[in-house]
Amino acid sequence: MTKVLRALAILTGVTLLFAPFAVSTPEYSKKEQRQCTFCHTAMGKPDLNEAGKYYKDHDHSLRGFEENKKRP
Repeated sequence: MTKVLRALAILTGVTLLFAPFAVSTPEYSKKEQRQCTFCHTAMGKPDLNEAGKYYKDHDHSLRGFEENKKRP
């Protein structure tokens, strides 16, 4: 019984360690030569900002996207 619990605990630990990488897509960051936070609201969060929504809706391309910059 303890072997089963130990194996379950190890499996749970490994799953929790790799869970954030299961939904991340660093290849997009490399492809676009941008930081993750260019499209996401914060590092490690799946929430998208305007650039991320544009990227998702336009077949994973930033072509045509103009970043709204606040001007003084």
